[in-house]
Amino acid sequence: MTRAAKAVYAVLAMLLLAAPAPAVTASASSEPARARTGGRTPAPAPAPTPEVRPTPRASGVRGLEIAVPAYVWADDPMLVDLTATSPATSIVVLNPGNGDSPFDAPWRARADVLRTGTTATGEKTKVLGYVHTDHGNRDIAAVKASVDNYLKTPDGRLHVDGIFFDVVSRDCGPANAVRDYYAELRRYVQDAMETAAPGTADLVVNNAGTAIADCFLEPGRRTADVFVTFEDTYAAYAGGGWLGGNVFNELTGYRSGAELDPTGTAFWHLVHDVPDVAAMRATLRTAFERGAGYAYATSAEMPNPWDAQPSWKYRAQTAYASTLG
Repeated sequence: MTRAAKAVYAVLAMLLLAAPAPAVTASASSEPARARTGGRTPAPAPAPTPEVRPTPRASGVRGLEIAVPAYVWADDPMLVDLTATSPATSIVVLNPGNGDSPFDAPWRARADVLRTGTTATGEKTKVLGYVHTDHGNRDIAAVKASVDNYLKTPDGRLHVDGIFFDVVSRDCGPANAVRDYYAELRRYVQDAMETAAPGTADLVVNNAGTAIADCFLEPGRRTADVFVTFEDTYAAYAGGGWLGGNVFNELTGYRSGAELDPTGTAFWHLVHDVPDVAAMRATLRTAFERGAGYAYATSAEMPNPWDAQPSWKYRAQTAYASTLG
C-alpha cells in the first residue's frame, strides 16, 4: 500500500472513532437482564405456549357431547365426581336397582344437583332414569310402573328429564309389533312428564347396543329421541365390531342414518376397555365421524364397565368433545 493510501485510511479511522455511539432505548427489563448475563444482550425469551381451551361449537352446528351411564348408588364417588365436573356431561343415566328400587329422597337429591351442571354448550345436564325392557318381552305394564318410579314422585315434582330404556330389541318384530311396543312407551313418558310439568321437554333413549332397524326412526312412529347404536369394547369399535352404520334395513343393509337424524343427535356410542387417553380421544373422533351425537369412552371393563369412572378425569372427555364439530 502506498504512503498516500495509508494516509487516507488513517483519516477515515479518526473520523469513525470521533462519531457518537448510537442511542440505546432503555426498557424496564434491560438492566436486570444485562446484569444476569454478564453484560451480554440476552436472547429473546420464547413466546409462551397459548393454553388450548375448548371452543364450543356454534348453535346449529353438529358436534359431539358426552353422555354417561352411571350404574352406581346415589352416594358413589363416580356420581360425586360427575357432579363436580366442568364442563359437565350432557347426559347422566341413574340406575337404582335396574330401575326397580325406589327413586327416593337421596336419589332425587343427587338428580337435582346433577341437573345444575353446565355443559360446554351452555346447556344443563339432563338426567335419565334407567328402565329395563328385556328386548320388548317384559310386560309393558311392569315397564310403565318402572317409569312411574321416576316420573310420579311423592313430592309431585320432576327430578329427571326422561327415561333410558335398556335391553332394547334392534328388530321391528312381526308387523312392527316390537317397534310399536317402544313407541307406546315413548308416548307414555311424554304424557307423564307433561302431566307432571306442562311444557317440559322430554328425552327418551333406546339402548339396543348395536345398529337398529330404521323402522324405529320412521317419522310419526319414532320410538326415541336418541338410540345407543354401539356398546362394546375399544378393540371391537376399532375393528370388526362396527357393523358399518347406526341403522340398517333388511333389504339395503347398514347406513349412517344421517337422513333420519337432521339434528345430528340421534345416535350414542358407548365404548369400554379403552386403554389410555390417546385411545379415548381417538374413540371420540371416531364416534363423531360415524355420525354419533353422543359418546362415552371408559377404561373400565366387564362385567360392568358402567359402575366405575375412567382412569382419566371426566373433564378430559367433556373438554375434548366440545372441540369436535
